[in-house]
Amino acid sequence: MHPIELKKTITSGLLSFPVTHFSDDLEFDKKSYQEHIAWLSQYDAAALFAAGGTGELFSLTPEEIVTVVKAAKDVAGDTPIIAGCGYGTKIAIDIAQRTEAEGADGILLLPNYLISGTQEGMYNHIKAVCDSVDFGVIMYNRANTVMDAKTVLRLAENCPNLIGFKDGTGDINLVREIIVKCADRLAYVGGMPTHEMFAEAYDAMGVSTYSSAVFNFVPEMALEFYTAMRARDKVTMDRLLKDFFYPFMEIRDRAPGYAVSIIKAGLTAVGKNGGKVRPPLSDLTSEEMQRLIEVVKRYS
Repeated sequence: MHPIELKKTITSGLLSFPVTHFSDDLEFDKKSYQEHIAWLSQYDAAALFAAGGTGELFSLTPEEIVTVVKAAKDVAGDTPIIAGCGYGTKIAIDIAQRTEAEGADGILLLPNYLISGTQEGMYNHIKAVCDSVDFGVIMYNRANTVMDAKTVLRLAENCPNLIGFKDGTGDINLVREIIVKCADRLAYVGGMPTHEMFAEAYDAMGVSTYSSAVFNFVPEMALEFYTAMRARDKVTMDRLLKDFFYPFMEIRDRAPGYAVSIIKAGLTAVGKNGGKVRPPLSDLTSEEMQRLIEVVKRYS
């Protein structure tokens, strides 16, 4: 997909991160994963991120990332597949080039590994990845990679295939400054954990789309919330926040890493095969799983 086409696509609707399925011995379960991608592709998502944050990119080897992306692309039909990408510059370039060769429609460049860099260092890292491929790149402001507005604008001016900015910082002032200064040069994507909690505020700033993790197991409800947000339907949003998202968040916030673990548990809660998370993450307890089943039962 041409970068400009990808930019238009990701602003046209809801986005999501499919989980990556593992077998009982924690190896990639291609069959279960492809069944999941095929199921999600029936719904009206603008694009899916394969091997992204909810897809446990941090637990996958570079070779596995390429394998997961190819598996998604093979069954996604017309739904664009954006590959997760990250780690150090050389590894990120390798992942970007190999996923491009396997037919991915673009990459989401997740934070660099372990340490925080200077603005100049992060600029050089992202530019090097952009320069290494032809397809579209979405940068992700989060954790170790938080760029100021000056750096984002500089990247936008010097990297033609940089088409998107995703925010996971929750820093309203920073996001607003980036949007004002970069204007329509970039597509803007919300990327806070369980972003529905922040969607209304981000939409008011000009961030018109976001990635929904709960789309993995309650896609119709996730789309209902997104549609309500776009329509400024506060009554529907408030109802879903009260009945689903706030109780869901109470379970999610019980342990580090549950923002991922609870999504796989959600699939199990609706009768599908979510599977286990890889260490260092932990799965929900049986008591937490029962609470989750109670939360999701009206939407499954």
